[in-house]
Amino acid sequence: MRRIFLASLATALIVASGSGVAVADTAERVADGHHLAAVLRAARSVVSNNQPLINDPSKGDKGLTPEVFLDQLEATYTETNNQPLLPDDLSDLQRRLITTQLEAVSEVVAEHQGLINTPDMGFKGFIPAVFARLVNERFGEKIGGIASVKVTAPPDLVRNRKARPDGWETAVIEDKFLAPGWDKGAAWYEMVEGEQGPAFRMLIPEYYSASCLSCHGEPAGEVDVTGFPKEGGQVGDLGGAISITLNE
Repeated sequence: MRRIFLASLATALIVASGSGVAVADTAERVADGHHLAAVLRAARSVVSNNQPLINDPSKGDKGLTPEVFLDQLEATYTETNNQPLLPDDLSDLQRRLITTQLEAVSEVVAEHQGLINTPDMGFKGFIPAVFARLVNERFGEKIGGIASVKVTAPPDLVRNRKARPDGWETAVIEDKFLAPGWDKGAAWYEMVEGEQGPAFRMLIPEYYSASCLSCHGEPAGEVDVTGFPKEGGQVGDLGGAISITLNE
């Protein structure tokens, strides 16, 4: 088995060992889920780190081309995860999942060059949350019914209707992630009956960091730069979750 996210994988296997899924049969799927989530997180970090540049009204061409963006994504991923973005030992399916995700990132960045490079315009709304949704939607279109990635959140924190948790996601958030004593950061996975038959589903919790609080922190109700009222969150609060579905 390839060496991807061994610490997170071990935690996920222990936490979900009572879900009725054979560990030997699902270890690769758990690793795949963490890999997809890590690439998405690295991509969001690139958008976040470049917000001052993207929103600089004094500059036209920002130089944040798809090629530059992918270079920064790879550097961020490698530094964060201490491993290559595309290890040599990936299976054909694993490589297809990640390369398709990277293609989706590149396409979204390319399609928004006009917005990113608009001069005399400050805040452009090209923020990590919007970017992630667009990338996940494009990934779904390109990969077909093989897999899907979605960023969702507890129902009371969802700002975009497209991000609302479905029944399974809501149950995991409420019964697992928000339960007293839950191992913070641990993912949950299980096999479920999907529209196309048995499907592997995985939910990975995400918690507010300091950088999130400019939009999601205090004072609760104050309108943030995106036009939404702040939730009054604190560092470490559950703020969302990455939902992975694998149908192969």
